[in-house]
Amino acid sequence: MTVAGSDASSRPHIAARLDDQVTGLTNKLFRRRGWQPRIVPYTGYGSTEWVRVLVRVLLAPPRGAGQVDTETTAARQQATRGWRRFLTTPIQDAEVEVDLGGRTHLLRTARGGYIDAVLPAVLTPGWHEIPVRATDSRPTVVRVCVIGPEPQLGIISDIDDTVVVTHLPRPMIAAWNTFVLRESARTPVRGMAECYRQILDDHPGTLVVYLSTGAWNVAPTLTRFLSRNGFPEGPLLLTDWGPTNSGWFRSGRAHKHAALRRLAREFPQVRWLLIGDDGQHDPQIYADFARDQPGQVVAVAIRQLTAVQQVLSGSANVADKHLQPDAVRTVTAGDGLGLASQLNPGDLTKWLGKPDLTPWRRPDPA
Repeated sequence: MTVAGSDASSRPHIAARLDDQVTGLTNKLFRRRGWQPRIVPYTGYGSTEWVRVLVRVLLAPPRGAGQVDTETTAARQQATRGWRRFLTTPIQDAEVEVDLGGRTHLLRTARGGYIDAVLPAVLTPGWHEIPVRATDSRPTVVRVCVIGPEPQLGIISDIDDTVVVTHLPRPMIAAWNTFVLRESARTPVRGMAECYRQILDDHPGTLVVYLSTGAWNVAPTLTRFLSRNGFPEGPLLLTDWGPTNSGWFRSGRAHKHAALRRLAREFPQVRWLLIGDDGQHDPQIYADFARDQPGQVVAVAIRQLTAVQQVLSGSANVADKHLQPDAVRTVTAGDGLGLASQLNPGDLTKWLGKPDLTPWRRPDPA
């Protein structure tokens, strides 16, 4: 079993030891106040022979007895400021039961309260709900998207400044959007949801994976944002912003590289459409992946930030510096509508049938 955001080192860094001590103290404090375990399910994925189950177990204030008013709860969640999502108390070594294929799997949470497990299963392609339970916690279900063994299209999408406007390269703006701005005030990138739906209409059953360096704490917020703005459902592959077994901070770029390599191994039959933006390192990361897995990338779509956004973000030369010629067929545009016009169903179908690649086209100046 692997754990989301975990490291291979067996000797924890001092940062991890300090973090564990703080977590232990807060667990004792909040348990005395009557807080109870709560399972946070994350959308998973899999094949007809296995599924990847992602959950987290946290301590949370006890809920009142009786039926939950979901409409009121949803409205309250939409109004919640982002910083509250980071006030979490994970439970390490909690036992979790996963019912799958007539068998109950007993799993235990690792550092940060995470479970990231690949379990054997015999499932049909499509969406499935897997029951999950933990002691003293209300049971829940994990939704997983299962794809078949036949050759097909998949989408890997960045989140920040690709589907939601965050201006992530600007530290102060990113902090405001992540920690202060209310969920309901976040803005989607124009036309991007329509672009994704257009692709799925012509290629039903496509697995859509949202890959980001964002923290798992905001996964429920992002899931609601994507649903409310018409984006297709799909698993989120995020990271943990806390200390690791090897240091104080995690590498966002290493997280993306590792996730892409894993998806390539897990789904050799899938040819991926990689979608990102030129505000950070998506062009370089995608080009590296396309070079290493040339038969598994059908195209790259890059949303171009405007000249003003590039200057404000301090990343005006990122795209030029990291483009690699002859890497993969690439389309660029300032929003989803422009990308959709270049990713029309006829072209995608043609590219899926012809693996030969055209040179990477340098984006036109904004």
